Amino acid sequence: MDRRVIGVETEFGITHTGGTHRGLPPDEVARYLFRPVLRWGRSSNVFIPNASRLYLDVGSHPEYATAECDDLLDLIASDRAGELIMHDLAQRAEAAMAQDGFDGSIYLLKNNVDSQGNSYGSHENYLIPRTTHFRRLSTILLPFLVTRQIMVGAGRLVPATDETPAHYAFSQRADHMWEGISSATTRSRPIINTRDEPHSDAAVHRRLHVIVGDSNMSETTSLLRYGATDLVLRMVESGVPVGDFELENPIGAIRHISHDITGQAVVKIRNGGQQTAVEVQARLLDRARRFVRENGAHHDRVDQIFELWERTLQAVASGEHAPIERDIDWAIKKRLLTDVAERGGLPMGHPKLEQLDMAYHDVHPTRGVFNLLAARGRASTQLEPERIQRAIVDPPATTRAALRGRFLSTARAVGAEHTVDWVHHKLVDRPLDALMLKDPLSAEDPRVDTLLDRLGERVASLREQTLDERRAQELPLALSERYKLEHPRELAEPPLI
Repeated sequence: MDRRVIGVETEFGITHTGGTHRGLPPDEVARYLFRPVLRWGRSSNVFIPNASRLYLDVGSHPEYATAECDDLLDLIASDRAGELIMHDLAQRAEAAMAQDGFDGSIYLLKNNVDSQGNSYGSHENYLIPRTTHFRRLSTILLPFLVTRQIMVGAGRLVPATDETPAHYAFSQRADHMWEGISSATTRSRPIINTRDEPHSDAAVHRRLHVIVGDSNMSETTSLLRYGATDLVLRMVESGVPVGDFELENPIGAIRHISHDITGQAVVKIRNGGQQTAVEVQARLLDRARRFVRENGAHHDRVDQIFELWERTLQAVASGEHAPIERDIDWAIKKRLLTDVAERGGLPMGHPKLEQLDMAYHDVHPTRGVFNLLAARGRASTQLEPERIQRAIVDPPATTRAALRGRFLSTARAVGAEHTVDWVHHKLVDRPLDALMLKDPLSAEDPRVDTLLDRLGERVASLREQTLDERRAQELPLALSERYKLEHPRELAEPPLI
């Protein structure tokens, strides 16, 4: 499989700080947040014109699931577009709340742990062949995912307890995993979820559902996260020998590794040996490089992924994190917290540092600390702002998402009642013509054009519209110039909010 479909589901933390009033609880804030969604789609679970899914999840968590992507930069762009869509909803909700007499600010956080210790996820979905041997997959992928956090964790300031002092950890999700592999998602969170729901031809594909990952703010970290995982999956699917890394206790190992920022934590291998996370990742990197030499690169970002992979491992192993302090989330945040702590003479567990840890994940373009760092050149990016802006409206052009986006936009433009999900596309008044698009890698299907042509002459006129005219009609929440990315103002130092 040269092309692979990948998607990511992001749950956002939400909180409201009152001005003259006490802040509203999350469920009330969520209801305000989703008012425009309900008006637009008459549901709190909708597909929008960029072919992504927007919905309100359990626990009043706003959630955004990207469209199917077969290009890593398309995936990152779609994910970033979700941040901006959520931000716009928050701005609208604040205005509606003010009209009702509730002033204050809404904070949407792309993180994984709230101040009460509750966790919410960032779930990765990889389309894999149905023929993939799941036992082989798990024995290789579990050790990779357990140790991957030293490269792509979001970083977390862990509060002091009676047993341990406040300290910095690689991952936000590591302490909230309870099983290696399971069909559960919330009751007993596994690293890999086995629910077999491929949203495609089940005879050909299955969906690998990874729920251990941290939500990333850094586009560069995201590139490494998805790119390295894809490479490991390709080795598994090809059947090449990779090595024996099966862990004796994956859940104990993931916690142990997360809390040792030196990267020297030793974990037991089932065959009787023991290794550090750096050693496991270094061996996998070496094998991935050999695999690409023998089979060729499947996309033009492979060399960049290898360079990031190696540089991050070297930084962790040496304890010299400066080479990755613009590229890797946990290192960017650690540098920030260290600078502020040293400048203010603050202990690691100081409330201001805990607040800054949270503020790093604020998706607000001109308030969120990560976005401020990126604007000042202290965090690298991979995408031009215009590409992210386009992804708010335009679906990926090379997957089934293009068909879903076109069907949804056209039906809405002509006022035709319709229903859409990942596979099914139906005009309500033509139920017998409903389409099942089971191939996620197919961006063309004449049946879609045939069905849309039955909507009449206006469909033909829509095809003649300019891109700007089409966007003006398709914007999912009647959004306009507010989505143009602003350049955050320069600040002398990151705010402690």
